[in-house]
Amino acid sequence: MSADLAIPSFVPERYFARQLVAYGVFVDRFGTIRRQFEVAVTGQQTDSGFVLDEAFLYDDGETEHRRWDVTALGEGRYEGRCADVVGVARGLCTTNMLSWRYKFRLAMYGRKVTVGFDDVMVLQAGDILVNRATVSKAGFRLGEVLLTFRPS
Repeated sequence: MSADLAIPSFVPERYFARQLVAYGVFVDRFGTIRRQFEVAVTGQQTDSGFVLDEAFLYDDGETEHRRWDVTALGEGRYEGRCADVVGVARGLCTTNMLSWRYKFRLAMYGRKVTVGFDDVMVLQAGDILVNRATVSKAGFRLGEVLLTFRPS
């Protein structure tokens, strides 16, 4: 590996404006993998940001669809809306990293539970996006989602 590792510039509205595939796991607070999944992502740039359609396939056969409408506010700031997001997701992008926070109504035990997501997305060489999301409830860490995106 070169000591002059080139850090790519991450512009979310450009990165997500295409077909991507993502692979992920949910790891509970004890380090146990609870769920694995694959996501087919279709993105499209808009006049104000981008739209993401995500089709999830979980290891138990469950499927889920999620649509994000994301607005670029300038100076690296973003806002996102999604059906299960409580209020608005807010993010800040610097160089190759996007920090993204929101409250989300997550299906758990047959009902929807509001949890907090604190995501850090880092664009790596090779057009690979690594995402680590800490999931919490009332300040208590439930676990984390580890996810890797790449062009499909």
